[in-house]
Amino acid sequence: MVKKKSKTANKKAKGSKKEAKAANIAGIDLGTTFSALAVLNAIGKPEIVPNADGERITPSAIFFDEEDREIIRVGIEAVNSRYLNPERSVRWIKRHMGDVNFRKNIDGKDWSASELSALILKKLKQDCSAELGEIRDVVISVPAHFDEVRRKATMDAGTMAGLNVIGIVNEPVAAALYYATGREVSGRVLVYDLGGGTFDVTILDVKGHQMDIVCSQGDHALGGMDFDKEILKMLEQSYKEKFNAELINSDEDRAKYEDEAEDIKKTLSRRQSAKKVLYGPAGNVKVEITREMFEKAISALVSRTDILLDVALEEAGVKASEIDTVLLVGGSTRIPLVREGLKKKFGFEPEATVNVDECVGLGAALHAGLTMMRENPDAVPAGISGGLQDINLTDVCNHSYGTICAPIDKETGRRVIENRIILKKNTPLPCKSSQMFYTMSDGQTKLEVTVTQGEDRAVEYVNKIATHRFELPPDRPAKCPIKVTYSYDLNQRMHCEFEDIEAGKVLEVDFCLDDDGKMSQGEVKERTEKLEAVKVE
Repeated sequence: MVKKKSKTANKKAKGSKKEAKAANIAGIDLGTTFSALAVLNAIGKPEIVPNADGERITPSAIFFDEEDREIIRVGIEAVNSRYLNPERSVRWIKRHMGDVNFRKNIDGKDWSASELSALILKKLKQDCSAELGEIRDVVISVPAHFDEVRRKATMDAGTMAGLNVIGIVNEPVAAALYYATGREVSGRVLVYDLGGGTFDVTILDVKGHQMDIVCSQGDHALGGMDFDKEILKMLEQSYKEKFNAELINSDEDRAKYEDEAEDIKKTLSRRQSAKKVLYGPAGNVKVEITREMFEKAISALVSRTDILLDVALEEAGVKASEIDTVLLVGGSTRIPLVREGLKKKFGFEPEATVNVDECVGLGAALHAGLTMMRENPDAVPAGISGGLQDINLTDVCNHSYGTICAPIDKETGRRVIENRIILKKNTPLPCKSSQMFYTMSDGQTKLEVTVTQGEDRAVEYVNKIATHRFELPPDRPAKCPIKVTYSYDLNQRMHCEFEDIEAGKVLEVDFCLDDDGKMSQGEVKERTEKLEAVKVE
């Protein structure tokens, strides 16, 4: 005998479906070489969602199909297709994020770095949604050193992929969050994040589930792909010494041997040597690359990470001997030279007790849950909120932000152009700071306002990340007050206000991208609609 469900039971069933759908809170590691998506399970634990091929990480590679031009392939099939037609392939797009001069022309259409990244995100979303149901609310990770333009480009990519990007999290912060919630970590912790294309080092204080970020340093053009290039140079040199001929004579050749170099790098992390047969135009030759040869070739690159380590330690005001734990993040930390160098510097073995390829995505999912609990707690199921309730994370502003002004020099009596910092680097988030400036001349009707990023007072040593014209009322004397206020929220979003105090007029500046470095919300929406029609496999 089967009993009919009561109306109450039906309501409960509907409610549980709604709750299950709400539980799809996700974090995405949008990496240079690989990307991953994780969701929070019913008790707030992050889990990687495999892609359609059953793999836990997806190559950040794109191939525009030649036979069916309505299809764009993302993942391992795109990597393999590079050998057939490199002109229709894209890899390592993260290196170009925020570069307004970058365009990839395919079939007469120019693709920006944000649009190409959106294709990768769309693939992740599509595969995960097929497995678990719709994925909407996400946090996407970025390198800690990414400036506002690159951060906004990443958020725009998520929006164009049909995602609701509720926040951005720094990659080493996400990794530390996962480490600290999955095992016992305490004291002064250093996260060493060496991925496929970027490097970050972050220092934080950890006490239980309380994590306070102290400072970060990084390089957006230093990672595993740079190590691969050194191996590729050795392969080319070996072939030339044997045959006095070039090994690589086409883009197809280069694509093939780039992947061969990556395979050799991975082998050398496990063994003392790697052997390959080079099939070139002048004949074939067997070559052997030893670990010693590889380490010598990459020593200058690894030294760059050492320099940034020292800068971070100095910035944090600590010595290497005062670091309690070193956590490894990113596939390139498997290289023995990297681990040995860290052991020598800190006096103990660095820790890699989690999967270094997955911990950023898993931490990003945790950060997404914390963000939802803070901003929309009613949308978070009780099981998830219960699992996250003890976690407390304090992040910092990763750069200094200022504006360009022209104060009068006290010694010379002349105006000097300088960068005035308004938000200082490593200020705990959320933060807000204001400074007062003044118009320079009688009757001044226009004011060029510039948002800068950098630590220096000299204008030539900082980046200008936004410039706008502020229209002022006519017929006023000089020295009218202009209040400049910068704020940075917990979701890594910056907002700037330039206020004409007397006129009550305010110019607000947020960060977006277009051909000139700015994209309006309308343009993002338009590109989102176009990408909805794109078929990604």
